[in-house]
Amino acid sequence: QVHLVESGGDLVQPGGSLRLTCAASGINFRLFTMSWYRQAPEKEREYVASITGAGITNYTDSVKGRFTVSRDNVWNRVYLQMNSLKPEDTAVYYCHVSYKGRNYWGKGTQVTVSS
Repeated sequence: QVHLVESGGDLVQPGGSLRLTCAASGINFRLFTMSWYRQAPEKEREYVASITGAGITNYTDSVKGRFTVSRDNVWNRVYLQMNSLKPEDTAVYYCHVSYKGRNYWGKGTQVTVSS
């Protein structure tokens, strides 16, 4: 059974940093692309970043240069380092993997950027 658990969300001031962690189980982790999405209040869930099993990364334009996605294929974790945070980054952040034709999501972790 695929299980994703996010952690690391918090309240942070504009310009601050956070690192989110997603712990994955139930899959051969190193083979799969892992992604981060986010959903702000009253908005649709949107793609943030992803990393393939080989470490190739991709980002949505609004976070390029500020966010970095990485992974640890030994401990089955994917990370999202978020720097220079802005109020518009406020959202619930979700970890995602597509496995055997199904989408799996964690329960999310809240990131609030506010002074």
